[in-house]
Amino acid sequence: MSPTEETREETIRRLNAQADSLKARATPEPPEYGGAAVGYGYRIMAEMIGGVLVGLGIGWGFDLFVGTAPWGMIAGTLSGFAVSIWLAVHSAKKLSARALKEYGPPRDLPDDADADQNDR
Repeated sequence: MSPTEETREETIRRLNAQADSLKARATPEPPEYGGAAVGYGYRIMAEMIGGVLVGLGIGWGFDLFVGTAPWGMIAGTLSGFAVSIWLAVHSAKKLSARALKEYGPPRDLPDDADADQNDR
């Protein structure tokens, strides 16, 4: 029995399949950032809201005991806002360093035009 000869189209299809398989093995899968990034965002948002509310509560308590009407609440809210911004920046730096250590440097995504050309 003689070996069957492949047609040119079959050979091209087979070689393309092998090339795609090699490309899939050589290109590492990008890490999944989604769940961690959402968690980091909610954490920073909670710090921002919590700082303002704690400052408002401290200002309200100060107004209640000293009797300085709205000035304690205003000062407490502003100082709570300032502290919450400082905490958010501090947390963002810390979480960014953790993500860099865990996932490595960020990679650029391909442009939409490049992705469309690869699909053809």
